Amino acid sequence: MARTTVEPGTGDSGGTPSGAAAGYRPFATLPFGAEFRRQASRRRTQLALGFLVLLPLIILIAFQFGSDDDDNGRGEFGSLVEFATSGGLNFTLFTLFVSASFLLVVVVALFCGDTVASEASWGSLRYLLAVPVPRARLLAVKLLVALTYSGMALLLLAGTALLLGTVRYGWEPLRSTVAAELEPGEGLLRLLAVLGYLAVVLLVVAGLAVLLSVSTDAALGAVGGAVLLWILSSILDQITALGVLRTFLPTHYSTAWLGLLSTPIQTDDVVRGAISAISYATLFWGLAFWRFTRKDIVS
Repeated sequence: MARTTVEPGTGDSGGTPSGAAAGYRPFATLPFGAEFRRQASRRRTQLALGFLVLLPLIILIAFQFGSDDDDNGRGEFGSLVEFATSGGLNFTLFTLFVSASFLLVVVVALFCGDTVASEASWGSLRYLLAVPVPRARLLAVKLLVALTYSGMALLLLAGTALLLGTVRYGWEPLRSTVAAELEPGEGLLRLLAVLGYLAVVLLVVAGLAVLLSVSTDAALGAVGGAVLLWILSSILDQITALGVLRTFLPTHYSTAWLGLLSTPIQTDDVVRGAISAISYATLFWGLAFWRFTRKDIVS
């Protein structure tokens, strides 16, 4: 059976297609709410968000049944474990610490890498464009929905950890290895700042995943590729022989959020990290839009 090819520049990349029905508005197609509800009904969305709610409970149970003799206090940041059971804020901080370097990366890559590639693998992408939905709008709506779910995932993880930790360990001051004891109110503000910074850093993963998503018909390849490239950047960042080149890696400032917990607060690396993340994300998204609005859609 012959494949249907949707050529770029024939009315699917913006503007009003020739011969369109009266009243057709390209930018009224594919509403954000419709795509949001559609993604909410997908099993992968439900499982991903459900696991992030479940993870704090798993950690809490592990602390309850874990041995007090476990050597959890070693390593540069290992003493975060020591403080994890001393209050809800500290439990939330520990949960974010163990999740930020990999789990959250996978979740964001899943939401953003599955945007276009899954439609292509199902064979439904060409039909969406034939509605017609302009290419730029289709990608923009899918990206916004993916970013919304990524933000929800981060908030669900932190919110559940804070709720469970506070119920179990109380509303106590925030403690860490890099700061004096912070009163609960100030500690909560610091945690919100940490969440904001993590959200900005994860924009790099989102940008990379979307770029790979428009470049392949395999959703798993886009998701896995984004995660593997993030891991590769993290490995290269550990090679001190690279010298100043390490500062250009997207993961170099991924742990700069620790400066938001210090006394006094350290924001130099946070600012550098935010600029780096936004720059990389903008570059990847720009390439994704450029690629998607020009490629032939055959699936």
